[in-house]
Amino acid sequence: MIEEVRKRVCKLLDKDNSGHGMEHVERVLKMSLKFAKTENANEEIAALIALLHDVDDYKLFGVKDADNLTNAGKILEQCSVEGNIKEQVLNAIKTIGYSKRLKGISPVTLEGMIVSDADMCDSIGATGILRSYQYNLAHGNLFFDKNIYPTLNMSAADYMAKKGGTVVTHMFEKLLKLNDLMLTDSGKKEAIERHNIMVEFLYRFFEEENVPEWIDYLDNYLKK
Repeated sequence: MIEEVRKRVCKLLDKDNSGHGMEHVERVLKMSLKFAKTENANEEIAALIALLHDVDDYKLFGVKDADNLTNAGKILEQCSVEGNIKEQVLNAIKTIGYSKRLKGISPVTLEGMIVSDADMCDSIGATGILRSYQYNLAHGNLFFDKNIYPTLNMSAADYMAKKGGTVVTHMFEKLLKLNDLMLTDSGKKEAIERHNIMVEFLYRFFEEENVPEWIDYLDNYLKK
């Protein structure tokens, strides 16, 4: 069943070049299964949530499919997933994502929490920087512009509607905040290491770019 779901997800996402394709899904799946073992969670349900968590992403498929979980529901039906498992998977997917957290929505099941943490962990650290660069490159945005500063404290609507910016502003607007949104002990441990990698990278990058004002900005940001 897991393999059948994976094949259908791959058909939907294998051509994505925005950082939300199968490479991302496979990393989230691997990390989710690792967390599930440590947290004594249901590995099958965690795997299904991980595989399907982006198949209705509003950034890829629009708000309507995101709200209705059109693709996830269809794949679960095609793979004859049992009704109670299907319900658990869909209910978890509805609660996963940074924009959901801005709306005050969080996973309530252990498996949902695990995939949420794994998904957010894949957005930070070295991989997170590369994914953000990939996404911004696909949308014609720069890696860094010393004159473009982050828009902080956005609402969910503002975040979802935001255009432009740079990889660096995105790091301040979202990625550096994910460390505080982990829900499991496994996620918290993984996120701390990845968060520190991003902070170290930014300090070194600003030093090499000779932009001391951005070093001051990072110092102040981290104090808050």
